[in-house]
Amino acid sequence: MSTTWAAYRRARRQSRQAWVLLFLLVAAGVAGIAWFFTSGQFAMAEAPGNGPTEAPVFDSSWMRPVESVQPVPVGSAADVLEALSVKGRAANDDYDRKQFGQAWLDVDRNGCDTRNDILRRDLTSVEFTAGSKCKVASGQLREPYAGEDIHFRRGSESSSAVQIDHVVALADAWQKGAKHLTAKQRQSLANDPLNLIAVDGPANVKKSASDAASWLPANKGFRCHYVARQISVKAAYLLWITQAEKDAMKRVLGSCPGQQTIRAM
Repeated sequence: MSTTWAAYRRARRQSRQAWVLLFLLVAAGVAGIAWFFTSGQFAMAEAPGNGPTEAPVFDSSWMRPVESVQPVPVGSAADVLEALSVKGRAANDDYDRKQFGQAWLDVDRNGCDTRNDILRRDLTSVEFTAGSKCKVASGQLREPYAGEDIHFRRGSESSSAVQIDHVVALADAWQKGAKHLTAKQRQSLANDPLNLIAVDGPANVKKSASDAASWLPANKGFRCHYVARQISVKAAYLLWITQAEKDAMKRVLGSCPGQQTIRAM
């Protein structure tokens, strides 16, 4: 009888322990769900990307400066942002890429066109086509927008994998002051290394002519540099921003209050 009673008590104790364990697991699960739908999803969304956090601008050993309207102000990107004019977006019904000059001119007169200059600057393990010191045939890109490693190989079917993005899109620039620049100043804006980055082709297509209010790089770790670079370009070429654009830039810079403007020299 005593053996039966001991077995019964042991079974009751194990049953209680099992129910306690089940309760703790359910409570942990509920707490986890509650965290995700309060602060957790936002913490996850702000996790830094795996790609580079900045991008090169100038290599004085073979590149020459492009003259902007005025020098990029030295100092805090947030302070320069506050100094930019805020206006509405002008109409773009009269925009034409040709108003910024022929694409990829050798504006700095170093003997190489702008596209190849930027490929050479941004890629590693660069190889040139036979007999050329300018035309990039292949290389490796640690891509900043998507945070991926891309192999570039020149060819009709492969070159588009790496595209040269205007950090401040030319159509956006046209609607925010570039229309009032001289033809030479617009040509400089389109070919200034400060405003150009080699990036993932699909990411560049997705960005199109968006400003910071409607598009930011998927690689969150690069956003501070990207926004500071847009601010620097807009300051150098006397372009304005919209209120929505300014608000988006301020949100990004809020995570990096020490971010400085980006300069070519």
